[in-house]
Amino acid sequence: MSRIGKMPVSLPKGVTVTIDPSNLVVVRGPKGELKQQFPGEITLEQVDTSIQVSRPTDQKTHRALHGLSRSLLNNMVLGVSKGYVRMLDVEGVGYRAAMLGKNLVTFVGYSHPVETVPPAGISFEVDKTGRQITITGIDKQLVGQIAAQIRGLRPPEPYKGKGIRYRGEVVRQKAGKSGKVGGKGGKK
Repeated sequence: MSRIGKMPVSLPKGVTVTIDPSNLVVVRGPKGELKQQFPGEITLEQVDTSIQVSRPTDQKTHRALHGLSRSLLNNMVLGVSKGYVRMLDVEGVGYRAAMLGKNLVTFVGYSHPVETVPPAGISFEVDKTGRQITITGIDKQLVGQIAAQIRGLRPPEPYKGKGIRYRGEVVRQKAGKSGKVGGKGGKK
């Protein structure tokens, strides 16, 4: 049996789950509401303050759906109770980010600023220096997708390390023409 799938999803206080007969799950919490359609083969049942996910057989597709369904449901519960945050760092001379109303504007080496409009349920924050972007929302998949799109505007390049990177991401530096990382490469 799936190690992840057999663990029950515990419901914190203030979170309610409604399971439709067609496996449409609606999770409501203090931060908002999320809906997800789960496969019909997977059985979802609420037991006290937890939800148990089970599968009908040990077929390969059922085993795969078992762990996936439990993880998606757990992400929904955590999203409406705590929310998700993704942090980005802007590195490079002249590279910065700013807010224009609710929209994020990035200046990352193009001839024009790039404006990103947040979809419903996503909000942006930029610190005073314009070097750190915070993306918050209740849908884990959407927060990660928007963070990847913003990073994709100018991914970190391997020679100088300039660009937009995830917080804590390590960019391996390549040696330049001189063969030294960060050196001037003068002749002796």
